[in-house]
Amino acid sequence: RLRLHDGKLIKDRRYHLRTYPNCFVAKELTDWLIDHKEAPDRETGIRLMQKLMDHYIIHHVCDEHSDYKDAKLLYRFRKDDGTFPLSKDVKVFMRGQSLYEKLVSVEESILKVREENSVKYQRTFLGCEMVDWLVQEGEVENRQEAVELGRALLEHGIIQHVSNRHHFFDSDILYHFWINFRRRRRLTELLNENSSRALSESPDSPFCLRKLNPEPGNTSFLSVQTNKEIKIVSAVRRSSITSLSGNSNPYFSAAPMLVFPPVAECNPKSVLKRPVTNEELLSPGAPYVKKTLTIVGDAVGWGFVVRGGRPCHIQAVDPGGPAAAAGMKVCQFVFSVNGVCVLHLDYQTISSLIMTGPRTLVMEVMEAIE
Repeated sequence: RLRLHDGKLIKDRRYHLRTYPNCFVAKELTDWLIDHKEAPDRETGIRLMQKLMDHYIIHHVCDEHSDYKDAKLLYRFRKDDGTFPLSKDVKVFMRGQSLYEKLVSVEESILKVREENSVKYQRTFLGCEMVDWLVQEGEVENRQEAVELGRALLEHGIIQHVSNRHHFFDSDILYHFWINFRRRRRLTELLNENSSRALSESPDSPFCLRKLNPEPGNTSFLSVQTNKEIKIVSAVRRSSITSLSGNSNPYFSAAPMLVFPPVAECNPKSVLKRPVTNEELLSPGAPYVKKTLTIVGDAVGWGFVVRGGRPCHIQAVDPGGPAAAAGMKVCQFVFSVNGVCVLHLDYQTISSLIMTGPRTLVMEVMEAIE
C-alpha cells in the first residue's frame, strides 16, 4: 500500500462527476505487480488481489463487486478509508510490529544475539528486560500491564520462549521475536498457505466441529469456521473417524449397536492459537486454573472431541451434549480422566480410556485464566 502511494498509483480519481479519494485502477495495479515482479503473470496478480479482498484489505470503492476484476474499475485499501476491521488479533499484531520497530531502531537495544544450551538465537531479550523497557518507555503503566502485553504477544505468535517451554513471565527467562517484521516479503507468499495438509501428515490436526441440522439419530457435525478448503471425513460423538488418507484412526471407538454416521464436513485446523507444553501448563504462576467436570454420557456418548497430545486439549464440544452441560469448553487441557493423570498421553489413548470406563465420566481440565 505504501509503495503504491509513493508511486502515485493511489490517488484521488474522478469518475462520473464524483471524486473518489485514495483509490487505484485495478488494471493499472495488475500491470504494476508484473512490472515490479510481485506477480509472474496477470492471472497470479488477480489471485493475489482477490486474496486481499477476501481478507478485507481492499474493496471496490462502491462495494459493487465482491471479486477483483482486471479492468478499469476503482478499488481502495480499507486502511485509506477507515473501513479496515481492527480485530483484537490485528491490534496485537500491529502493537507487536510497533514495539519491534522501536526496539531495533534504538542504540543499546535489549534485542541481542544470545546463546542457550549451545544454540544461538536472534532478537532475544529477557522477560524482566522487556518489562523494564515497556515501563520506562511509557508503553504501559505498570509491570502487571507489561506482563499482560507480553502474554498477548506470545499467544499471538509474535514473541516466543526460545525453546517454547514457558509463557511470558517477569523473570530472567529468555525470549525472542518469532516474527522478523523487517524481512522482505513478497505478495506471492499469500498463495503458499498450506491449508490442505492431510490429517495423516500430522498427529495434531484436530477438527473443529458442531452439529449440522440436528435431527433425532443424526449426530453429524460441520466445521465451525468457514473455510474454502473443506475436508470430508466421517465423525460422530461415539464412533470412528476416517482420515483423509483412507486409514482408520480411533476417535471414540465404535459401539457395536451404533449405525455408521452420515458424512460430515470438517476443518482440519487446531483451535489452539499455539502449542502448549506440560512444563508451561504446570509452571508456578502459570495463568491456568484446574476444574473438575462430572459428565454423564447419553445414548451416543459424551459430546466432545479430544485432540493433540502431551497435553491433549478439547477441540470441540457439542452445544447440546452432556459435556457442554457440565461446563466443558473448547481449548481446555485434559489433566485427568477418572482419577488417572493423562498429561503424558496422546488423544487416541485418552479416547480409549474414556470408552472403556464408566458412563459417568469425571475429568479434570485446566483452563486459561482470561
